[in-house]
Amino acid sequence: MDRHYGPGLADCKNLEDNVQNLVGIFVLSVLALVSFAASAHEPPVFHKAAQYEGRDLPFSTAVQVGSLLFLSGVIGTDPDTGKLAKGGIQGETRAALNDIKNTVEGLGSSMDKVVKCTVFLADIGEWAAMNEVYVTFFPNNKPARSALGS
Repeated sequence: MDRHYGPGLADCKNLEDNVQNLVGIFVLSVLALVSFAASAHEPPVFHKAAQYEGRDLPFSTAVQVGSLLFLSGVIGTDPDTGKLAKGGIQGETRAALNDIKNTVEGLGSSMDKVVKCTVFLADIGEWAAMNEVYVTFFPNNKPARSALGS
C-alpha cells in the first residue's frame, strides 16, 4: 500500500541537468525509528512522495519495515524549482533536512526518533558550515552519524 504526502525530494529530471554544476552537493540519508504498531512479520510498505506521482522512478521515497522507516537520500534543492537551494551549503543543508523532516513527520514520526544519518559533502571543507545548520534539526536526540567528502 503506497501512502502519498507533500513535497519533499528533488525532481530527478532537474537533478540530472544540475549534476554538472553542483559545487556543494549535500546528500543525507536517514534511518528513522518510527513509532508504528506494525508487526515485524508485516510486508514492507513502500511510500512515494506526491511530487513523483505518475513518474516511473527506480526508488521509493521511504520504505517502512515494521517499526523502522528507511528514507532515500536527498540533496538540498528548492522544492518549487528542483534547483539547488540558495545560500550555499547552509541553504542546501536546510533544504535537505526540511525535506527529511517533512517526510518523517508526514509518515507519523519526528526528527527526535531519527537514529542514523549519513552525510556526503562534495567539499569536506564545508563540514563546519553544514554542521551549524544540521544541529538545529536535532536539538534533543542526536542520531549516530557518518560524514564524508572529498
